[in-house]
Amino acid sequence: MLYFKTAGESHGKCLIAIIEGFPSGVFLDESVIHQEMKRRQGGIGRGGRMQIEDDRVEILCGIRKGITLGSPICLQIKNHDYKIDELPVVTRPRPGHADLSGVLKYHEKDARNILERASARETAARVAAGAVAKILLSSFGIEVFGYVQGIGGITSDKFLHKKDLDVARTIRDKSPLYCIDQDIEDKIIEKIGLTTEQGDSLGGVIEVIAYGLPAGLGSHTQWDLKLDARLAYALMSVQAIKGVEIGLGCNAANKFGSEVHDEIFYEKPKEGRSLTGGFKRLTNNAGGIEGGISNGELIVVRAYMKPIPTLKKPLRSVDLLTKEPITATYERSDVCAVPAAAVVCEAMVAFEIARAFLEKFGTDSVDEIKRNYEGYLSSI
Repeated sequence: MLYFKTAGESHGKCLIAIIEGFPSGVFLDESVIHQEMKRRQGGIGRGGRMQIEDDRVEILCGIRKGITLGSPICLQIKNHDYKIDELPVVTRPRPGHADLSGVLKYHEKDARNILERASARETAARVAAGAVAKILLSSFGIEVFGYVQGIGGITSDKFLHKKDLDVARTIRDKSPLYCIDQDIEDKIIEKIGLTTEQGDSLGGVIEVIAYGLPAGLGSHTQWDLKLDARLAYALMSVQAIKGVEIGLGCNAANKFGSEVHDEIFYEKPKEGRSLTGGFKRLTNNAGGIEGGISNGELIVVRAYMKPIPTLKKPLRSVDLLTKEPITATYERSDVCAVPAAAVVCEAMVAFEIARAFLEKFGTDSVDEIKRNYEGYLSSI
């Protein structure tokens, strides 16, 4: 089974991602991985750390001459800001962070021992792992596209269809917010500027769309095999994400069934095969997943990110040692990391879809997977 683990602290020597269960025979284009790492470091609202780091991935093992071997892949990202042993003790926990709950759980007196690992710096390793998954998926015509739908309550109402995605990608890649709605960009940028002056922070909404994947990924047979549940789990694991929805999401609760469910039609495939077996929908309220199984339509998933809990004007807290009321500690941080989180969410969706794809079509070699995949498309 495909999976990955990460290791490393925010100001430690490095971050590591180890990928297990990745097939042999895949050329890992390092420029693709580095491009994803660069995107994660971008976006208006980022803090000073992004001017210090130059996140480059070194593939330590699992490849030969750029081709995967089927053995574990180890990715390393060195931290330029390596000073963990020199940093001061933290006894003023931040509301909304892992500081206090982590100190209590691990019986610590210094929140530094918690926050260094809880930091969103860890997501650099996730983006590296997700980039590897995206390389695999792209060889089967599957793409994953994440963007910022809104920040600080300023949200786009644009709805993307498959035909819009290439144009949307071009717009997003030119946007300082990774947004596709140019009508709201100036308003968001202004709000980020005002929030910076106030010493506060902002959250937002991220949408991730996966397209080109066939019907049949995931399963209805067990709770932990359902593709929508797995995507929600993957996204909720990202730091500061507090809510996830698929397709129409929470709005489905306020509508009639006739307004929610996507009617089914059939059109014989022109080339004798299709990702859906010829079945199609005119709407996609289900977000491409029914009964925990992909139905061949666009996978649409949304993640809701809370404002970062590290504030220049800190909230009230209590000192861990003296138990006296104080204001929370301030660690160098972002005002708004929603654009960066969009890259992380995209990586997590890509990895989870790759995992479901390999479960369906095999994991040993890319040649075997291609044979199984072609046979499946022909059979449906």
